[in-house]
Amino acid sequence: MTTTSSVHQERRILEAAKELFTQRGFSNVAVRDICRAAEVTPPTVYYYFKNKEALFEAVVRETISMSEFIARLSNGCKKGRGSLAQLRSFTRTYLSYFPKEVINVGLYIRHSTELDPVGRQTLSAELARAQSLLTDVIREGIAKGEFRDTSPRMAAECLLGMMNRFIFQRIHFQRNYDAASASSYVTDFFLRAMREK
Repeated sequence: MTTTSSVHQERRILEAAKELFTQRGFSNVAVRDICRAAEVTPPTVYYYFKNKEALFEAVVRETISMSEFIARLSNGCKKGRGSLAQLRSFTRTYLSYFPKEVINVGLYIRHSTELDPVGRQTLSAELARAQSLLTDVIREGIAKGEFRDTSPRMAAECLLGMMNRFIFQRIHFQRNYDAASASSYVTDFFLRAMREK
């Protein structure tokens, strides 16, 4: 039986670990650092998590979630009347609300400069959900004759690539952009390509 106290302890450990891992990465954080920040003992950490690796993986899985973002993308698309409106809604939402906390280097590098498989797989799965939604919008536009006949998946890859350029520039290089202007430009650029025969 789980008590309120144990739930709070586990939550404190996760929050402390998240803060430390995102600031310093896996290799530069010791269990004792997490214990100090969470105000618990090492046996308490090991009670909830088998080892430091398991705690890291729990933090990664919880932090690299884009469920709310995907829901926002989906809801915006559902409100749009027709593929063009859905596409505009998707790009505006993507560029305005992309959760930059999911792209934190501390959550992707474990023991070397190689990306941690758990972080890589988790982010990849979340981004695939966004791509699937966009692919469906494009496929519908092709079926209605609003877009030229092309591969919906490749078209979605191209549009996401343009948008991700803005996202990663903001996250990694602090280059801000006006989301409305960027969305309008990217959408118009993409639509010109999708309408040419």
